[in-house]
Amino acid sequence: MDVMPLLLLVAGSAAIAAAGRRVPVPAPLLLVAAGLAVSYLPGVPDYTLDPHIVLPLLLPPLLHTAATDSSYLDLRAQARPVALLSVGYVLFATFVVGCAAYVIVPGLPLTAALVLGAVVAPPDAVAATAVARRVGLPSRITTILQGESLVNDATAITAFKVALAAAVGEGATWAGGIGEFLIAAVGGVGVGLVLMVPLHWLRTHLKEALLQNALSLLIPFVAYAVAEQVHASGVLAVVVVALYLGHRAWEVDFATRLQEEAVWKMVAFVLESAVFALIGLQLPVVLKGLGEYEGIDAAWYALAVFLVVAVARFVWVYPATYLPRLSARVRAREGDLSWKGPFVIGWAGMRGVVSLAIAFSIPLTVHGGEPFPERNLVLFLTFTTVIGTLVVQGVSLPPLIRLLRFPAHDVQAETLAEANAQAQASRAAERRLDELLADGRNALPTPLADRLRTVLERRRNAVWERLGQVNPVTGETVDDTYRRLSREMISAEREVFVRLRDGRYIDDEMLRTLLRRLDLEEAAAYRETT
Repeated sequence: MDVMPLLLLVAGSAAIAAAGRRVPVPAPLLLVAAGLAVSYLPGVPDYTLDPHIVLPLLLPPLLHTAATDSSYLDLRAQARPVALLSVGYVLFATFVVGCAAYVIVPGLPLTAALVLGAVVAPPDAVAATAVARRVGLPSRITTILQGESLVNDATAITAFKVALAAAVGEGATWAGGIGEFLIAAVGGVGVGLVLMVPLHWLRTHLKEALLQNALSLLIPFVAYAVAEQVHASGVLAVVVVALYLGHRAWEVDFATRLQEEAVWKMVAFVLESAVFALIGLQLPVVLKGLGEYEGIDAAWYALAVFLVVAVARFVWVYPATYLPRLSARVRAREGDLSWKGPFVIGWAGMRGVVSLAIAFSIPLTVHGGEPFPERNLVLFLTFTTVIGTLVVQGVSLPPLIRLLRFPAHDVQAETLAEANAQAQASRAAERRLDELLADGRNALPTPLADRLRTVLERRRNAVWERLGQVNPVTGETVDDTYRRLSREMISAEREVFVRLRDGRYIDDEMLRTLLRRLDLEEAAAYRETT
């Protein structure tokens, strides 16, 4: 197997993504454009997307890192809009786009058109996360977009399987399709619920950070493979496990969290870069075999399908947003709602590599050995829709958000909340230190005890004299005692932060900031006494 094309893909996409951080153009768009340009250079091999690689090998880690960075509490609070988008909209888009393609493209069978509808229905998790990171969206909109992108792939893949069964002549029915969807959804969630607790237990009981991180890299693949093995949704299994692990990440050793954050940032960077570059590199592949649809006709069909995809999202988003608000209970809970939020959600519907991977999994033939009807055209229309949404919506979304002038984050309120949380945690840590020092087994020289209080107050790293006396009661050195007491104090602070997060006084993003600060301090205390 020639690994050089793979190495060139990874190295080139990483270099372009790094350059994208220094220019105003979003890195995903640079990568897609670079892929399009490179695809026609002499000597560049065909990078054909293999669904047997993309879906089980690329999708699980991308979903895992997106889900662990999400907030379970925020997603639970936004369960209704997330469900309406990730399930309702995907099914609606499958039907609307399929019927429109059937009418627009002469000779395209309805079953093949519905396959196209299912393929282009789900907005992409990677694209949504990239946009949310780059633009200053309000937290509620960000949560809805991330939640939608985590779940909608499961809906789209199931809808695709049903439409594909009808297209290849396997006699799929509406009842059978609904049953398959329910089995996949319930099964995927069930597998995730079964796996999440033992996987978390194993993570917390492994003694070495290296082993814990090795397990962390395996978890999304294990969850996906187990679910697919029982014909359930691997996507939902990965998301359920990742949400649970992210919510309970504070229980893992500090060294594991620090290493894990760095490892997953690297994995996400490499995979996201390669994924967007791969999208651009598909152009020569999808143009092959268009036959009678080459030229102006193909361009017209591509534009029409793209417009249907863009308009259909608004047709769904606004009723799905405002109809539930006819209920006084919903209005009282959610308060006033501007038109701006639904507009941004409607416009932020970029498609990505999952749509292309599903499209490439369409078989070449149907029952009886006949070619799949207009397979190459379906691939082409999928590609142009993905490119169109990434370029048109991806480029215009940041200036659109600036133009709409969403309320800025209340930095002062967030700072006050963080300061209050830190004050409560510091008081808890100081009480814990007093309790420990009152115990004769924790004898500690006064300068070091004062140092603990100074570190607690000032939160600064410093170097102090390392002492090596042995405690005659516990048999541990002063260094060991100092390290243990420091960890006890930090643990007390950590528990307060988590309790405040669970009470919704601070959000998960602030919790991660505060926990990382404690992790670094714990790591510094460990280094300074070893």
